[in-house]
Amino acid sequence: MITEWNACEVTDASSAAPHLRHPRTTDEGGRGLLLIARLTQRWGTRHTGRGKTIWTEQPLPAHPGDTAPIIPDN
Repeated sequence: MITEWNACEVTDASSAAPHLRHPRTTDEGGRGLLLIARLTQRWGTRHTGRGKTIWTEQPLPAHPGDTAPIIPDN
């Protein structure tokens, strides 16, 4: 059972909504949200008067030295 979570937030000044991309191997960008979607349990966007914040939640390991559980895609 997961009892603890790690939260992370990143804020930028852009008001543009993020969108999940599937970049080609030769593309230089466009992987940030794809990584977030693959490596976190939950994520979302909160818009503010000064831009947006993307937040994530990841489960923490139950015991020190363990790895965090891998949560399968739904």
